[in-house]
Amino acid sequence: MTPITGIIITLDEAENIADCIASLRPVCDEIIVVDSGSRDDTVAIAEREGATVIHQPYLGDGPQKAFAVPRARNDWILALDADERLEEDAVAAIRALALEDPDKAYRFKRRNFAGHHWIKAAGFYPDPVTRLYNRTTSGYLPKKAHSSVQAPQVLDTGGHIRHFTYRDLSHWIIRIDQLSSRDAWAMKQRGKKPSRCRPTWHAVSALLRKLILKGGLFQGGDGMTVAVTTAFHAYMKYAKLNELHEKERADHSEPG
Repeated sequence: MTPITGIIITLDEAENIADCIASLRPVCDEIIVVDSGSRDDTVAIAEREGATVIHQPYLGDGPQKAFAVPRARNDWILALDADERLEEDAVAAIRALALEDPDKAYRFKRRNFAGHHWIKAAGFYPDPVTRLYNRTTSGYLPKKAHSSVQAPQVLDTGGHIRHFTYRDLSHWIIRIDQLSSRDAWAMKQRGKKPSRCRPTWHAVSALLRKLILKGGLFQGGDGMTVAVTTAFHAYMKYAKLNELHEKERADHSEPG
Protein backbone atom coordinates (compact mmCIF):
# COMPACT_ATOMS: atom_id res chain seq x y z
CA MET A 1 0.00 0.00 0.00
CA THR A 2 1.23 3.51 -0.87
CA PRO A 3 2.36 5.32 2.30
CA ILE A 4 0.03 8.10 3.50
CA THR A 5 0.47 10.82 6.12
CA GLY A 6 -2.60 11.67 8.18
CA ILE A 7 -2.90 15.28 9.36
CA ILE A 8 -5.25 16.55 12.09
CA ILE A 9 -5.58 20.10 13.41
CA THR A 10 -6.61 20.48 17.05
CA LEU A 11 -7.60 22.87 19.79
CA ASP A 12 -8.88 21.35 23.04
CA GLU A 13 -9.89 18.04 21.45
CA ALA A 14 -9.02 15.67 24.32
CA GLU A 15 -12.34 13.84 24.02
CA ASN A 16 -11.93 13.27 20.27
CA ILE A 17 -8.28 12.96 19.33
CA ALA A 18 -7.62 9.32 20.33
CA ASP A 19 -10.54 7.96 18.27
CA CYS A 20 -9.61 10.15 15.30
CA ILE A 21 -6.02 8.87 15.32
CA ALA A 22 -7.26 5.28 15.70
CA SER A 23 -9.44 5.65 12.60
CA LEU A 24 -6.46 6.86 10.54
CA ARG A 25 -4.00 4.23 11.72
CA PRO A 26 -5.19 1.41 9.36
CA VAL A 27 -4.26 3.49 6.29
CA CYS A 28 -1.58 5.94 7.50
CA ASP A 29 2.00 5.09 8.40
CA GLU A 30 2.51 8.61 9.81
CA ILE A 31 0.10 10.85 11.73
CA ILE A 32 0.80 14.51 12.45
CA VAL A 33 -1.27 16.64 14.83
CA VAL A 34 -1.03 20.43 14.48
CA ASP A 35 -2.12 21.89 17.80
CA SER A 36 -2.94 25.58 18.23
CA GLY A 37 -2.60 25.87 21.99
CA SER A 38 -4.78 23.24 23.65
CA ARG A 39 -5.26 23.72 27.38
CA ASP A 40 -6.59 20.20 27.96
CA ASP A 41 -4.85 16.83 27.45
CA THR A 42 -5.02 16.86 23.64
CA VAL A 43 -1.26 16.95 23.12
CA ALA A 44 -0.47 14.30 25.74
CA ILE A 45 -3.11 11.95 24.32
CA ALA A 46 -1.97 12.49 20.72
CA GLU A 47 1.64 11.71 21.66
CA ARG A 48 0.56 8.68 23.66
CA GLU A 49 -1.31 7.43 20.57
CA GLY A 50 1.85 7.70 18.49
CA ALA A 51 1.22 10.94 16.61
CA THR A 52 3.85 13.57 15.99
CA VAL A 53 2.65 16.87 17.50
CA ILE A 54 3.56 20.24 15.99
CA HIS A 55 2.69 23.41 17.90
CA GLN A 56 1.42 26.31 15.80
CA PRO A 57 -0.80 29.26 16.79
CA TYR A 58 -3.96 29.27 14.70
CA LEU A 59 -3.39 30.63 11.19
CA GLY A 60 -6.89 30.15 9.83
CA ASP A 61 -8.52 27.01 8.46
CA GLY A 62 -6.64 26.50 5.19
CA PRO A 63 -3.19 27.67 6.34
CA GLN A 64 -3.43 25.61 9.54
CA LYS A 65 -4.35 22.44 7.61
CA ALA A 66 -1.50 23.08 5.18
CA PHE A 67 1.10 23.87 7.86
CA ALA A 68 2.23 20.28 8.47
CA VAL A 69 2.25 19.22 4.82
CA PRO A 70 5.90 20.19 4.09
CA ARG A 71 6.90 18.33 7.28
CA ALA A 72 5.24 15.07 6.21
CA ARG A 73 7.48 12.26 4.99
CA ASN A 74 4.90 11.14 2.39
CA ASP A 75 3.45 12.91 -0.65
CA TRP A 76 -0.03 11.48 -0.14
CA ILE A 77 -1.91 13.37 2.57
CA LEU A 78 -5.14 12.39 4.34
CA ALA A 79 -6.69 15.25 6.33
CA LEU A 80 -9.30 14.81 9.06
CA ASP A 81 -10.74 17.12 11.67
CA ALA A 82 -10.44 15.85 15.22
CA ASP A 83 -14.18 15.21 15.47
CA GLU A 84 -14.16 13.04 12.33
CA ARG A 85 -13.56 9.31 11.87
CA LEU A 86 -12.93 7.15 8.81
CA GLU A 87 -15.67 4.55 8.56
CA GLU A 88 -14.87 0.98 7.52
CA ASP A 89 -15.97 1.54 3.92
CA ALA A 90 -13.61 4.53 3.67
CA VAL A 91 -10.71 2.45 4.99
CA ALA A 92 -11.51 -0.30 2.47
CA ALA A 93 -11.78 2.23 -0.37
CA ILE A 94 -8.41 3.81 0.47
CA ARG A 95 -6.70 0.43 0.67
CA ALA A 96 -8.06 -0.40 -2.77
CA LEU A 97 -6.61 2.73 -4.38
CA ALA A 98 -3.42 2.43 -6.41
CA LEU A 99 -2.48 6.08 -5.72
CA GLU A 100 -0.30 6.20 -8.82
CA ASP A 101 -1.56 9.48 -10.33
CA PRO A 102 -0.67 12.59 -8.28
CA ASP A 103 -3.24 14.66 -10.19
CA LYS A 104 -6.08 12.69 -8.61
CA ALA A 105 -7.56 13.57 -5.24
CA TYR A 106 -10.29 11.60 -3.51
CA ARG A 107 -13.63 12.58 -2.06
CA PHE A 108 -15.71 11.00 0.71
CA LYS A 109 -19.31 11.29 1.83
CA ARG A 110 -19.69 12.75 5.31
CA ARG A 111 -22.31 11.74 7.86
CA ASN A 112 -22.98 14.62 10.26
CA PHE A 113 -24.29 13.81 13.73
CA ALA A 114 -25.89 15.78 16.54
CA GLY A 115 -25.36 13.42 19.46
CA HIS A 116 -26.47 9.99 18.23
CA HIS A 117 -28.77 11.48 15.61
CA TRP A 118 -27.60 11.37 11.99
CA ILE A 119 -28.84 14.52 10.25
CA LYS A 120 -29.45 14.05 6.55
CA ALA A 121 -31.71 17.03 5.81
CA ALA A 122 -31.07 20.27 3.90
CA GLY A 123 -27.67 19.37 2.46
CA PHE A 124 -26.21 17.72 5.58
CA TYR A 125 -25.81 14.51 3.55
CA PRO A 126 -23.98 13.39 1.49
CA ASP A 127 -21.89 16.51 2.26
CA PRO A 128 -18.96 15.48 0.00
CA VAL A 129 -15.46 16.42 1.23
CA THR A 130 -12.10 15.95 -0.51
CA ARG A 131 -9.53 14.74 2.01
CA LEU A 132 -6.98 12.48 0.29
CA TYR A 133 -4.59 14.25 -2.06
CA ASN A 134 -1.02 14.39 -3.32
CA ARG A 135 0.89 17.40 -2.05
CA THR A 136 2.91 17.74 -5.27
CA THR A 137 -0.17 18.84 -7.23
CA SER A 138 -2.92 19.63 -4.71
CA GLY A 139 -3.61 21.20 -1.35
CA TYR A 140 -5.86 23.31 0.82
CA LEU A 141 -6.70 26.77 -0.45
CA PRO A 142 -5.24 29.55 1.74
CA LYS A 143 -8.68 30.57 3.02
CA LYS A 144 -8.87 31.40 6.71
CA ALA A 145 -12.39 29.92 7.03
CA HIS A 146 -14.11 26.97 5.33
CA SER A 147 -11.16 26.02 3.16
CA SER A 148 -11.17 23.02 0.82
CA VAL A 149 -8.72 20.98 -1.22
CA GLN A 150 -7.96 22.19 -4.72
CA ALA A 151 -6.82 19.43 -7.09
CA PRO A 152 -6.57 18.86 -10.87
CA GLN A 153 -9.07 15.99 -10.65
CA VAL A 154 -11.32 14.75 -7.85
CA LEU A 155 -12.77 11.23 -7.76
CA ASP A 156 -15.43 9.78 -5.45
CA THR A 157 -14.41 6.87 -3.26
CA GLY A 158 -17.93 6.01 -2.09
CA GLY A 159 -16.55 5.73 1.44
CA HIS A 160 -17.84 7.63 4.46
CA ILE A 161 -16.40 9.93 7.10
CA ARG A 162 -18.39 10.09 10.32
CA HIS A 163 -18.53 13.63 11.70
CA PHE A 164 -19.49 14.10 15.34
CA THR A 165 -20.47 17.67 14.61
CA TYR A 166 -22.43 18.47 17.77
CA ARG A 167 -22.93 16.67 21.09
CA ASP A 168 -26.53 17.90 21.25
CA LEU A 169 -28.61 20.94 20.30
CA SER A 170 -27.09 23.07 23.06
CA HIS A 171 -23.61 22.28 21.75
CA TRP A 172 -24.84 23.18 18.26
CA ILE A 173 -25.61 26.70 19.51
CA ILE A 174 -22.25 26.92 21.29
CA ARG A 175 -20.45 25.92 18.09
CA ILE A 176 -22.34 28.55 16.09
CA ASP A 177 -21.05 31.14 18.55
CA GLN A 178 -17.48 29.83 18.25
CA LEU A 179 -17.48 29.40 14.48
CA SER A 180 -19.20 32.70 13.74
CA SER A 181 -16.48 34.44 15.77
CA ARG A 182 -13.82 32.61 13.79
CA ASP A 183 -15.54 33.45 10.50
CA ALA A 184 -15.84 37.13 11.42
CA TRP A 185 -12.13 37.23 12.31
CA ALA A 186 -11.25 35.55 9.00
CA MET A 187 -13.36 37.99 6.98
CA LYS A 188 -11.76 40.97 8.70
CA GLN A 189 -8.30 39.48 8.09
CA ARG A 190 -8.96 39.46 4.37
CA GLY A 191 -10.28 43.04 4.37
CA LYS A 192 -14.06 42.54 4.44
CA LYS A 193 -15.76 45.86 5.24
CA PRO A 194 -18.72 46.26 7.65
CA SER A 195 -22.29 46.60 6.41
CA ARG A 196 -25.54 47.23 8.26
CA CYS A 197 -27.55 45.31 5.66
CA ARG A 198 -25.30 42.29 5.18
CA PRO A 199 -26.24 40.31 8.35
CA THR A 200 -29.95 40.32 7.50
CA TRP A 201 -29.41 39.71 3.79
CA HIS A 202 -27.17 36.69 4.36
CA ALA A 203 -29.44 35.25 7.06
CA VAL A 204 -32.53 35.43 4.84
CA SER A 205 -30.59 34.07 1.87
CA ALA A 206 -29.29 31.12 3.94
CA LEU A 207 -32.76 30.36 5.29
CA LEU A 208 -34.34 30.29 1.82
CA ARG A 209 -31.48 28.25 0.38
CA LYS A 210 -31.82 25.56 3.04
CA LEU A 211 -35.63 25.52 3.07
CA ILE A 212 -36.27 25.72 -0.67
CA LEU A 213 -33.19 24.82 -2.71
CA LYS A 214 -32.01 22.11 -0.29
CA GLY A 215 -35.53 20.88 0.45
CA GLY A 216 -35.49 21.46 4.20
CA LEU A 217 -39.11 22.65 4.13
CA PHE A 218 -40.18 19.12 3.24
CA GLN A 219 -37.80 17.24 5.57
CA GLY A 220 -39.49 17.66 8.92
CA GLY A 221 -37.86 18.91 12.09
CA ASP A 222 -34.30 18.23 10.92
CA GLY A 223 -34.84 20.34 7.82
CA MET A 224 -36.14 23.25 9.87
CA THR A 225 -33.34 22.91 12.45
CA VAL A 226 -30.65 23.00 9.76
CA ALA A 227 -32.28 25.97 8.02
CA VAL A 228 -32.74 28.06 11.17
CA THR A 229 -29.28 27.36 12.60
CA THR A 230 -27.62 28.05 9.24
CA ALA A 231 -29.45 31.39 9.02
CA PHE A 232 -28.47 32.23 12.60
CA HIS A 233 -24.83 31.40 11.88
CA ALA A 234 -24.89 33.59 8.76
CA TYR A 235 -26.44 36.50 10.66
CA MET A 236 -24.04 36.28 13.59
CA LYS A 237 -20.81 36.09 11.59
CA TYR A 238 -21.64 39.29 9.69
CA ALA A 239 -22.95 41.00 12.83
CA LYS A 240 -19.71 40.06 14.61
CA LEU A 241 -17.71 41.41 11.66
CA ASN A 242 -19.47 44.74 12.18
CA GLU A 243 -18.71 44.51 15.89
CA LEU A 244 -14.99 43.91 15.25
CA HIS A 245 -14.84 47.05 13.11
CA GLU A 246 -16.71 49.03 15.74
CA LYS A 247 -14.24 47.93 18.41
CA GLU A 248 -11.33 48.83 16.18
CA ARG A 249 -12.73 52.32 15.56
CA ALA A 250 -13.37 52.76 19.29
CA ASP A 251 -9.82 51.71 20.13
CA HIS A 252 -8.37 54.16 17.61
CA SER A 253 -10.53 57.02 18.86
CA GLU A 254 -9.48 56.64 22.48
CA PRO A 255 -6.95 59.23 23.62
CA GLY A 256 -3.44 57.92 23.91
